[in-house]
Amino acid sequence: MPRFLQRAEAINQGARPSSVALVIPPSAFLLDERVFVSLGILKVAAVLEQHGHKVSVLDLSGVANFELALRIFLADAEIEILGITATTPQLPAVAIIAGIVRTERPDVRTILGGPHVTLTYSALKLESKAGRQDGRAAESARRLEAMVDILCAGDGELAILRAIQPDAPKLVDGDDMAGEYFLDDETYEGTPLPARHLVDLDSYRYRIEGHPATSLIAQLGCPFGCGFCGGRNSRSLRVIRTRTVGSIVDEVEFLHRTHGYTGFMFYDDELNVSRTMVELMRQLSALQERLGVEFRLRGFVKAELLTDQQAAEMYRAGFRWLLCGFEAAHPRILTNIQKKATLADNTRAVEIAKRHGLKTKALMSIGHPGETAESALAVRDWLIRMEVEDFDCTIITTYPGTPYYDHARPHPELPDVWTYTQPQTGDRLHSIKVDFTQTADYYKGAPNGGYKSYVFTDYITDTEIIFLRDKIETDVRKALRIAFNPSRSAILYEHSMGQRLSSSIMRSSYPRTAR
Repeated sequence: MPRFLQRAEAINQGARPSSVALVIPPSAFLLDERVFVSLGILKVAAVLEQHGHKVSVLDLSGVANFELALRIFLADAEIEILGITATTPQLPAVAIIAGIVRTERPDVRTILGGPHVTLTYSALKLESKAGRQDGRAAESARRLEAMVDILCAGDGELAILRAIQPDAPKLVDGDDMAGEYFLDDETYEGTPLPARHLVDLDSYRYRIEGHPATSLIAQLGCPFGCGFCGGRNSRSLRVIRTRTVGSIVDEVEFLHRTHGYTGFMFYDDELNVSRTMVELMRQLSALQERLGVEFRLRGFVKAELLTDQQAAEMYRAGFRWLLCGFEAAHPRILTNIQKKATLADNTRAVEIAKRHGLKTKALMSIGHPGETAESALAVRDWLIRMEVEDFDCTIITTYPGTPYYDHARPHPELPDVWTYTQPQTGDRLHSIKVDFTQTADYYKGAPNGGYKSYVFTDYITDTEIIFLRDKIETDVRKALRIAFNPSRSAILYEHSMGQRLSSSIMRSSYPRTAR
């Protein structure tokens, strides 16, 4: 028996089958919510199904009046447990969802997992280790604990089997490498594929170079320590876990044969961190030859690790787009970020991509420690000079679980302002306190003037950061003739004449196996 199943059976031993509803909350801050389905919660759903539990998924992505859809679902559904996943920007919607469930279905136990819980508790561990009991993470954790019955941090595939049990602790910690819920390589290999049949994949419309596409994740974790990045102090988000090339190729083949996809977005943090990346490309090429089809692929790479061999094999396998988090174009800011890649590394990566027919989407950000108008506009100048095919420029937010958040201290003079000091250069970043349960407008806004800033530096204000970000956007798009990507309107769920929830919002399944 695979190791994952052994561990899962041990945790689930003696548990009676439960009716579990899993909720994907809306992400109203996105320009288009129906692009990539939430795979993490579908992995959790697959494990629950595998162990005899009845599972339904309420997918509220892109549902403008999600409160109505939720209320109708709660009135109709026979559920005992409701689990919700949450990124930090989704938290305001999650707070509303949890409140409605508590009011209208007090008999239902609620579980909250996902990146925000993981990041908050990794930050809390640091505070506790430092002997600080009244920090921001502690306050955030208290809000989460008041919101739901059970919290799951870190890897959820095994943790969920403990969380649904009647005697589950308040926190089931899948972020502890020494704990029984953390996935290693062997365990990760044995996890079931995401239960994509529980959502309406056809309502997620994404294309790569004209090919109908979907997303998958080949490996977990990113080992780098960028100061702005969430999970740098979380083991489940920092430690790389890989699965075999064969299992990844099998998933691609399954998605092609079952759903007809010929486009695939690899949503790994950095594809070329894996030592088997070139072999994966070769086997993907062989799969297409065997099937008699051509794929178009897209994924993230780390600039300083990109080689000509990797680029050549990626193009042969069907890659036409690379996404790379270059982030900055000023040497001091790259140092402050602790990016490891230099400006020369970033330039070389774009040149390698162009040499092999690969287009680059440059992921940039401003508002880092020590940011000035000069360093911000260096982003604009470098993007134009490199003639990138696409780009994204955002304003930094200090999330729990990022070094910018975890190592910040209260500003000595300004109330509700926290200051991170870069350990090498002494440059500072000031962040305005955000109640993540109430606001998400700090997150990526509309490219034509919808951004807000909750950070500032010793050299530029929050207002100036917004101005500079918008100037970069306008100047680069004009110079390189890059058009804005259109977005779709949110779904408006209509409930009239006794109409039930449509399949695009809710799907369920009965146990495949009996315990």
